[in-house]
Amino acid sequence: MPVKVENAPLLPGLSPVAGKPIIARFDGGQLSSDGGVLALREIEARLGVADRLAACLVDPRAPERVIHSVADILRFRMLMIAAGYEDGNDADSLRHDPAFKLALGRLPDGAALCSQPTISRLENLPRPRDLLRMGQAMVRLYCASFRQVPRRITLDIDDTFDAVHGGQQLRLFNAYYDEYGFQPIVVFDGEGRPVAAMLRPARRPTGQEVRRFLLRLIRGIRGHWPRVEILLRADSHYCAPEVLDVCRAERVDFILGVATTSTLRRHVEPLEHSTAARQAAAGSADKLRRYKEFHDGAASWTRVERIIARVEASAQGTDSRFVVTNLVGGTARTLYEELYCRRGQAENHIKSWKTHLAADRTSCHRGAANQLRLMLHTGAYWLMWSLRRLMPARSSWRVAQFDTLRLRLLKIAARVVAWKTKVLVHLPSASPDQAILRLVLDRLPRLVI
Repeated sequence: MPVKVENAPLLPGLSPVAGKPIIARFDGGQLSSDGGVLALREIEARLGVADRLAACLVDPRAPERVIHSVADILRFRMLMIAAGYEDGNDADSLRHDPAFKLALGRLPDGAALCSQPTISRLENLPRPRDLLRMGQAMVRLYCASFRQVPRRITLDIDDTFDAVHGGQQLRLFNAYYDEYGFQPIVVFDGEGRPVAAMLRPARRPTGQEVRRFLLRLIRGIRGHWPRVEILLRADSHYCAPEVLDVCRAERVDFILGVATTSTLRRHVEPLEHSTAARQAAAGSADKLRRYKEFHDGAASWTRVERIIARVEASAQGTDSRFVVTNLVGGTARTLYEELYCRRGQAENHIKSWKTHLAADRTSCHRGAANQLRLMLHTGAYWLMWSLRRLMPARSSWRVAQFDTLRLRLLKIAARVVAWKTKVLVHLPSASPDQAILRLVLDRLPRLVI
């Protein structure tokens, strides 16, 4: 209900316009600056992210005293993150926001949503076994996001540094970054869908650690799609003998970076010299690239593998990179430039996850609580990715960053009025992106789960 005029103080210090004074009061009634979360509500309802995660948790509360279900708490938290409120403390003000209330299925004049202490208690609820089940639920969500079973999928695996500033469990000092932190492993597919995220200390993952992680992930996916072909892409951090062996055993194709060694360099030294000479003779500032492939293997590998070398010469000298693959077809140039180099797109996905959705907000003390936070931020990523996926294929919206989508489609002023038989949401008539929001909502029924 609007605040009574006599009880609402004026906003001071506003200069007149065209000789007329400006009278401003906070008495507009049920207003929200996040009207676009209603569109995210529809997306979440079709994905069912909150319900999938909530089904993995055992609620210890007495049922007769529960006001906010586990699913509603998770849903509220993911909508907050997607809208740019990464701090759980923001719930204390947003719990009264009419748009968020509608997104949680409550009327604007109804009871408030959950508070920050309720969210914090939930974050500290999961046990390790619950988190494993939640990880499996995220894999099921990934598989359910396809309209039909794919013949082949590409998985990009990488890790990212997450600085911490307290005494959190699992934190470790990383000399490269000169900070304490975590180094979670994150997996996206070739189209940007999130598949998995695992919290871990800030050190390079060992081959055994990656092997265990990959086994759970691959078997989880193959539990839904027994015949799907999987291609694994990663940098040299993941080129361990255990990783190569598990890929062979699980019928997974791979193309992985390989750290440069003196053994590998001996294979390309003649090519480096001839490439540098050819580039110098051309007298051009452009770089010259040439490729070579051969079979070799490290002493720790169980067999020799196909290795592709990329040699690049420029005015600054030569630079050689190596990748290993079990793929049979394709030229060295095609495999390196059109397949391996595309894994760099995964870094943009991680940027969206960390920078635009604040997935590095891992400030809880318990490691299990921070792992749950990673999953909640991954759930928010699913909402924003799905929103972008609904955009026209060849429009700039289809490649827009998440913060752009948030600013233009979520941060919309809304006045909410609850009548006896309906709820009216008044959005700005001058909203510049109302046409694309209409298109998104019109396309929502096609979002198959």
